[in-house]
Amino acid sequence: MRKLIMKMSMSADGFVSGPNGVNDWILRSSDETSRAWVVAHSFDASLIIMGRKSFESMAPYWPTAAGPFAVPMNETPKGVFTQKGYNGLAPANAEQTPAAASWAQARIFDGDLAEEIEKLKAGEGKPILAIGGAGFMRSLIATGLIDEYHLAIHPVVLGEGLQIFNGITQPRDLKLVEAKSFPGGIVAHTYSV
Repeated sequence: MRKLIMKMSMSADGFVSGPNGVNDWILRSSDETSRAWVVAHSFDASLIIMGRKSFESMAPYWPTAAGPFAVPMNETPKGVFTQKGYNGLAPANAEQTPAAASWAQARIFDGDLAEEIEKLKAGEGKPILAIGGAGFMRSLIATGLIDEYHLAIHPVVLGEGLQIFNGITQPRDLKLVEAKSFPGGIVAHTYSV
């Protein structure tokens, strides 16, 4: 059985993006060691899942991107969860780079979120890594199927914005497995459920 891990950056006051979805603050405190931590956890995934909106913003960017995140983002298979349907990118063809093909071959999941996640978790292999926006994360948290939370807390206070833990109807106890601080001020918290 595979674990489902949610990875999210958030401000010190609990927002995952500022008003109107702005998240330029994430890169300001990033440093070589915090990026290496994210890359290592990304390489440990057998599947990266996200919502449709995140996929649509990432798919055109990553195949031609450079830097430490490009390799795991382009080599790890992707899954897209949507409630509104999605035709996907153009099918992979011989002229595409391997990176572009990996995005074009993303699996589309448009059924019940909890049922689809349970099926994915029932498989063998390395963990499933959930990334993306606040809406998808709130829906994923509501399923109660996340096994670990990887929260990168950035040294910034936004005052307002989008949250992922608002709307929780019952308290959830988490166990702190690891807390790691980085030179740029980010503190990564790993919690198990």
